[in-house]
Amino acid sequence: MKENKKKNSTSKNILAKSLIITFVLALIFINPGPGKAEEDIGELNRSIESKRREIDAIQKQIDEYAQQIKAKKQEARGLQNQIAILDNQIAKVNLDVEATQKLIEQTNLEIQATNIQIQELEVKIDKQKEKIVEYLRLIYKADQVSYFEILLVNNSFSDFFDQIKYSEQINTDLKESLDELKTDKTDFETQKLNLEAKVTLEEELKQKLQEQKSELEERNAAKGILLVQTNLTQRQYQNQQYQLQLEQQQINSDILGLEKTVRKKLEDQAAEEKFKNFGPARLAWPVDPSRGISAYFHDPDYPFRYIFEHPAIDVRASQGTAIKAPEAGYVARVKFAGDTSYAYVMLIHNDGLSTVFGHISKPLVKEDEYVSKGQVIALSGGMPGGIGSGNLSTGAHLHFEVRLDGIPVNPLEYLP
Repeated sequence: MKENKKKNSTSKNILAKSLIITFVLALIFINPGPGKAEEDIGELNRSIESKRREIDAIQKQIDEYAQQIKAKKQEARGLQNQIAILDNQIAKVNLDVEATQKLIEQTNLEIQATNIQIQELEVKIDKQKEKIVEYLRLIYKADQVSYFEILLVNNSFSDFFDQIKYSEQINTDLKESLDELKTDKTDFETQKLNLEAKVTLEEELKQKLQEQKSELEERNAAKGILLVQTNLTQRQYQNQQYQLQLEQQQINSDILGLEKTVRKKLEDQAAEEKFKNFGPARLAWPVDPSRGISAYFHDPDYPFRYIFEHPAIDVRASQGTAIKAPEAGYVARVKFAGDTSYAYVMLIHNDGLSTVFGHISKPLVKEDEYVSKGQVIALSGGMPGGIGSGNLSTGAHLHFEVRLDGIPVNPLEYLP
């Protein structure tokens, strides 16, 4: 009997020592101290801060150019002044491009740092789970022995109370581990959300960068056109300016007169009933606007404003993009000579609205026919020197006009 008690006492002591060793090892593994991951994150944070300082410096230069542009606009209009404005705009857009590139680099560094933090948390959570499993196993073993048996196998009351205290400590440690695991899991989910937000931001910045590069190309093209004009003699320049103004006025007059003629013609025809059946005019975008708008209605930054006010919005669209009818209507005009002269399609809709699609490279409808909403009516153009582009186009886009009773109005007020 004494022999059996001695054996049981030895087993319990071995079990207690094993628990202590396991506990100490678990603490060592869960608190490994500073490692390579922390060094990597520290280095990334220093790089991020460096990018922030660079971006701040660029932003100061951007603000200075914005002030110069504003000051130039307050001066008298003229070709040289317009070129000076373009020079400042080009310099500003160049800095915009540089700032956006820096922001993309900074965001990329933040993504790398967040990824490392997530990986660290994953490792930590896995180790905590292992630790909790070990605690549960030890508690299960301890539960298999009654207090009476513990009392019997220990040589003294002191050993008995030590063992009871140790069992209680395991339960306390288990609770702490569970709380820590819960906190780390919350941090893990937060970091994952941060990562998703940064990835989305990076994509948005890349889209913005593409738009800024397109704007830079357009400004450079506009400057090229203006520089050609500066090389003309004063008389040649005045004559060309007069011709451009005359051409613009002629287009506007044609559209206005044509619309009145067509509406009168429709009123005199039974076809008016079909036209009315189209219902109220609710315009949709004729092309996808996600690439941005390069010039707005009466845009103060329009490079040819010294000749005329911009009566439309210019929507960036690759050469040859399908242009869809924004509403059902009647094809009042297709002006297309198949050369580089300005080409456009004009539609008439209900509620006194009409729409004009400029710089088209190819019409796909004919005059005096009806079109349904969403029907492809032409292919876009606008590349300098391209078919249908005209003299004043600085890049591929759709020139989109909306007119109310023949008068140009802001298209953005009629689009979703």
